Amino acid sequence: MTNIEIIRANEGNLKDVSLEIPKNKLVVFTGLSGSGKTTLLLDVLFNECQRQYLEAMSMQGIHKPKVERIKGASPAILISQTDNNKNPRSTVGTMTDIYTDLRMVYEKLGIRNCPCCGELISAADCLEETEKKGNDFHVYMYCCKCGQRMDKITRTQYSFNTKEGACPACEGLGSIHIIKRDAAVNEALSLEEGGIRCWEKRYGEYQISILYKAYRYYGIPVPADIPIREFSDIQKAVLYNGVLCDELRREFHECKPPRTIAEGKFEGVFPILWRRFADKNGDTIQLDKFFENVECPQCRGERLCEQSRRITVNGIRLPQLSFYSLDKLVQWLDELEGTLSREHEELVNAYLLDIRTKLNRFLNVGLGYLTLDRQVITLSGGELQRMRLAAVLDSDLSGIIYILDEPTVGLHPKDNAGLVSILKTLRDKGNTVLVIEHDEDIMAAADYIVDIGPGAGKYGGQVIAAGTLETIKSTKESVTGNYLSMPHPGKKIFRDASKIALHIENADKYNLKNISVDIPAGCMTAVTGPSGSGKSTLVFEVLAKGNRERDSNRVSGLDKFDGVIEIEQSAITRMKRSNVATYSAVYSEIRTLFAGLEAAKAAGLSAKHFSFNTQGGRCEHCQGLGYVDSNMLFFANTEIVCPVCGGNQFNDTVLSVKYQGLSIKDVLKLSVDEAVQVFDGHVKIINILELLQDVGLGYLELGQSVTTLSGGEGQRLKLAGELIGRAAGKHNLYLLDEPTIGLHPKDIEHFMILLNRLTDAGNTVVVVEHNQQIIRNCDWVIELGPKGGDKGGSVVFAGRPGTRKGRLVSSKSKMGKEM
Repeated sequence: MTNIEIIRANEGNLKDVSLEIPKNKLVVFTGLSGSGKTTLLLDVLFNECQRQYLEAMSMQGIHKPKVERIKGASPAILISQTDNNKNPRSTVGTMTDIYTDLRMVYEKLGIRNCPCCGELISAADCLEETEKKGNDFHVYMYCCKCGQRMDKITRTQYSFNTKEGACPACEGLGSIHIIKRDAAVNEALSLEEGGIRCWEKRYGEYQISILYKAYRYYGIPVPADIPIREFSDIQKAVLYNGVLCDELRREFHECKPPRTIAEGKFEGVFPILWRRFADKNGDTIQLDKFFENVECPQCRGERLCEQSRRITVNGIRLPQLSFYSLDKLVQWLDELEGTLSREHEELVNAYLLDIRTKLNRFLNVGLGYLTLDRQVITLSGGELQRMRLAAVLDSDLSGIIYILDEPTVGLHPKDNAGLVSILKTLRDKGNTVLVIEHDEDIMAAADYIVDIGPGAGKYGGQVIAAGTLETIKSTKESVTGNYLSMPHPGKKIFRDASKIALHIENADKYNLKNISVDIPAGCMTAVTGPSGSGKSTLVFEVLAKGNRERDSNRVSGLDKFDGVIEIEQSAITRMKRSNVATYSAVYSEIRTLFAGLEAAKAAGLSAKHFSFNTQGGRCEHCQGLGYVDSNMLFFANTEIVCPVCGGNQFNDTVLSVKYQGLSIKDVLKLSVDEAVQVFDGHVKIINILELLQDVGLGYLELGQSVTTLSGGEGQRLKLAGELIGRAAGKHNLYLLDEPTIGLHPKDIEHFMILLNRLTDAGNTVVVVEHNQQIIRNCDWVIELGPKGGDKGGSVVFAGRPGTRKGRLVSSKSKMGKEM
């Protein structure tokens, strides 16, 4: 078949959608946020392709989506913006295997001092032998200068993920955690007044009672109701480090420590914190404020053991290469290849070719600014997706359906051409490339465009237009087409930017080059520039942290604000139980409303019975989730509808209570927009729902798990949460990281209304953005560049958008020319 044919799809908000998608083409799916694009491509097409593939191998498990039939299906690969790998050891270098290749290069060519004669020697010039000892093999080499035998440094010693190669102090992480003493303890208060901040009230009372028993056990005065700073040295030692501390052992060396809690076996504030931290593997939001991650003092962040850190190739150590950007690594390769003899080149040629091939692909998708040492967990959704996209090019598979969700996320407009080239290369290998995207450059490059709409939620779910970009523009019913056909000149009247709110002096964090810049008060400022130019570093690592790190990055003016509110793209939570309704706190109001109904009172139901997170009203088989996990062995686990409650989450008694004909489960299936109509007149509920609409989330279902939200959706939900709890009349500094991710241009117009409202209320808003629609409508623009990584970190332009007024440092500003 030359087409993929979807026949009568009714999943989610789709309305009996039938569609033919041309095969072996680059096809873009666009439309308003929540119109049904993701539902059509992921929940229908991708799932059905997976299901048919499994059934062809006589395997079952994936639930058939609500679609009559899909003809012309092929094996499908989803290249998403999320990553389940939360391992801090996973880096760009290890994920791409570039670091693995470099380890081989250093094993073959590494230069070191001979431990016997002290002369510089190259591994390439030394004879080597392998000797078996027990079950292990040891590799030795003979010094080419003195002939003495020594251990050869192999690929194992160049890995920070092995015992042999890792720095012993940080175990190869490059950083260590330390307790933030001031965050954990307020010595101006007594224990009874809450001086130990990391102890919750009841838990604190319990620990204080044990501590006082310990003091009595040793005959130490009990410092009740005395500020901690007035404790004696021995009292502080026991408080902080427990009854096993060295001070107690020295002072009471003849006295054995208490063996039971009843006797006073007190663990100590800091040992308790470390134990709780270890129990959670360092992954707990509650403890984050009591710990900070600092550079390992032994390896200085270089991860490797001392011996491996010292060895060089062409004058550069391996940890130094890890801190190079991918762009700079290309230069190092060029220099290395120019110095190699034919014999040495033969030893490493295969590895160098593999490195160069991979680097070219990552540069083509605009990731040249990334460093090999960059942790995968710190990558944005767009960066991660483009890394996976580049890696896919290693495959020679054809006949595959590739599905990508907004690959331009976080990508500077100048890098779009490289991304388009990658997508077309995939297509030209005989694959079908389907892309969910709002970017006009990607649409213009597409062979075919499908516009879903006309609106979002229940107002979407239809194919409005299909064809070329001109076809979409000429379709009157298309919101996308109408927007693209109209001029958008941007802002005409700007807020007064003459009053300086913040001054950043000599910022040199990461790739920032000692820059100084001002941010105007009561304005909306965009910080823009190429990917990796230093935008997020300037805003979230320098500005947000102020002078806490006491380094050369100086920030003045933060004291003018009532609060600094950071809205980044990090995951809100990993808990599947948290949904839009619970996170926004509207669910508490809804449960209270249901509990007050006559039917609920008659059945003896309280607000807790309408919670799927507590026992009483929920289905206990699925514990209120509505689904259970099904292990798919070689495939990712899938979720199947709970066989007991049928996905309804609650028991029949709770479901029998109705408000305007809707059960609590029916309410969770409402979109925010629909819920506004249902709860009209309930002020507390409506205020929260309208705020969710203001941040562009009106299309989300109340019961949608927050773990399924995109980075941009999660960030806008965080913003709504901050605004819900915000006291009126305060003047805050809002720092937002690309909040337009996942938003259609029409939705961005709506979101701008909220940002303007925030600013007009006396707040100062700073937005890290690539989106020119946002930049054109800001009062002030700070552009960093001129490129990313080592070639970024400078202020290229500071001034009003659309003009060259203000401080123009360089004429190379692409953004400045376009606005």
